[in-house]
Amino acid sequence: MNAIAEKGGGTFQGIKLLLCENPLPPLEEAIAAAQAEAPHSNYYTEPYSAPLRRLISEQLDVPERLIHINAGSELILRQLFDRFGQQVHLLTPTYALFPEIARHYTETRLPPEKDFVLDLSELVIPAGTTLAVIVNPNNPNGGIFDMTPLPALLHRYPETRFLIDEAFIGLAGKSVANLVSRYANLIVTRTLSKAHSLAGFRVGYALLPEAIADDLNSHNDAYPLARPSQAAAIATLEHENKIRARTKELRAWTEELASQLRTLGIRTYPTETYFFLADFSPHNAEQIAETLKAQGILVKPLQDPVLGKGFMRITTALPEDNLRFVNVLQKLI
Repeated sequence: MNAIAEKGGGTFQGIKLLLCENPLPPLEEAIAAAQAEAPHSNYYTEPYSAPLRRLISEQLDVPERLIHINAGSELILRQLFDRFGQQVHLLTPTYALFPEIARHYTETRLPPEKDFVLDLSELVIPAGTTLAVIVNPNNPNGGIFDMTPLPALLHRYPETRFLIDEAFIGLAGKSVANLVSRYANLIVTRTLSKAHSLAGFRVGYALLPEAIADDLNSHNDAYPLARPSQAAAIATLEHENKIRARTKELRAWTEELASQLRTLGIRTYPTETYFFLADFSPHNAEQIAETLKAQGILVKPLQDPVLGKGFMRITTALPEDNLRFVNVLQKLI
């Protein structure tokens, strides 16, 4: 499965420039909270992670009943595709998991000649689509969509459920979480793995219409999170100001890395996140990735047959690791 490559390389000990892992560790407050809860791990959390649901409800001004929490957003996405993924419409290139778990899908291609920007008011959803997916900010290019046309789309296609994957909303873009309670065909998914640096704690959540939220909660483990995971999540969300400060730092590192690649003659595309797309043409991105891996650097060739063999998705590492990557790359190309 291509989606396995999204996980960041598991036990790989070198430099990781994949997407799913933030190079910065969890906040100190999150680590301390998790450590404090670890000795009590012989006890369950509150059912359905009630304290975390209350905090999310308060911060997003969304009724608590509409919130579903699970061990990572991928599990939630799989549940949603299992229920509603009979005929999916994707904006591609997109998160590699979606084409794999959709039973059937159509696509609207994001144009590279326009830096993968698409006006959602021009989006056409094919008849019979059960689930339309918009990733904002988009994975793999890091661009954001203007979500202003979304309410009109929800009205225009009342029989289609719209899934807005906000995995990277902590980095950029305008959330549509506040619209969930007003539209029966709107679903929003989020994770604390990206901007919040909690990938290993496995905390994801969804904001759902009441019937879907009730369904997922009633058919899920009543204790989806380990006690340290729940504690780390709460502590992190209570310090969003620190997360916002760190995202500015990540963005600066990303822009510097992209600039260094451009000096090597590599085209990079605009991003609002800590990752971006680069076109290494006429070089083969997969071959470059294999060579880099042998030298302790893990990157992700996009392997999109429409875009071609030169595209690679790159996320920032720490500045010193970025420098090593650029130096090794310079010798390769």
